[in-house]
Amino acid sequence: MIFLIALVSACLLGLGFVAQQHAAYREPLGEILHPRLLMHLIRSRLWLTGIGLMFAGQVVTAVALYQADLTKVGPLLATSLLFALAAAHVVYQEHLSRMEWLGAALVSGGVALFLVFGQPQGGSSPGPDSARWLALLLVVAVAAVLVAVGLRRPLQVEASLLAGAAGMLYGVQDVLTRGSLLRLREGADVFAASWQPYVLVGVALVGLLLGQSAFDAAPLRISLPAATATEPIVGIVLGIVIFSEQVRVTSGALAGEVIGLIAMVTGIFILGRSPFLAKSEQAAPPRSEPHPGTR
Repeated sequence: MIFLIALVSACLLGLGFVAQQHAAYREPLGEILHPRLLMHLIRSRLWLTGIGLMFAGQVVTAVALYQADLTKVGPLLATSLLFALAAAHVVYQEHLSRMEWLGAALVSGGVALFLVFGQPQGGSSPGPDSARWLALLLVVAVAAVLVAVGLRRPLQVEASLLAGAAGMLYGVQDVLTRGSLLRLREGADVFAASWQPYVLVGVALVGLLLGQSAFDAAPLRISLPAATATEPIVGIVLGIVIFSEQVRVTSGALAGEVIGLIAMVTGIFILGRSPFLAKSEQAAPPRSEPHPGTR
């Protein structure tokens, strides 16, 4: 049942990303990383539809994380790109190529390999003052470095780095969601007194700005794969580090897990090259690329 719930979440997230990017890509490039980007987008019905789908996906993700560990739910969220591609296929009524089928097979097969060989299980909730939570700061610091580096790079490189940073924060968001839900199990008073729910809101808002900025900078084929690949990897690593979740560590199992993750990431970037994900780029008006460092 948990697999079905996670796939429903991935579907909603994928559809939401498509709608958001089609709206954000039409915004001025000068609004990248500026809060007014969100203020302008909030007036777009298409973007609001995408946000609604994403919010619904996050709620379903929370349901999944309430019942299962990050190492089990995270990989399934990577299939959101499959649903985004399927949505583009339906909209544009064109056949999928062999490379797109290959990418889809690698993503789904990679996720299956990791789950079969890893058999994620166990885990425990660390205390609110546990040093294990410091791992979140390391991830946030790396995301900040990606943003800083991206600011002085050409638009397509910047979009990939911003998307990667957004994906890292999405992974942190999943961790904080899991932590908040575990606190809620202990009672509403414990939940209200813990720091995780409040930090979760801040991380979600920053992640949203980074994601929309990546969508503004480049079409889905460039801006989405990095985020899609980064979120489950960060979720898996933090699930093991913070919640002590376990995967099999025999030589054969580790080989299967690594091959699965490599196949998943490879498939994501193959799908990212699909012409379906460049349709918004073709339909949008010409845009001039600002010189790096001028924003």
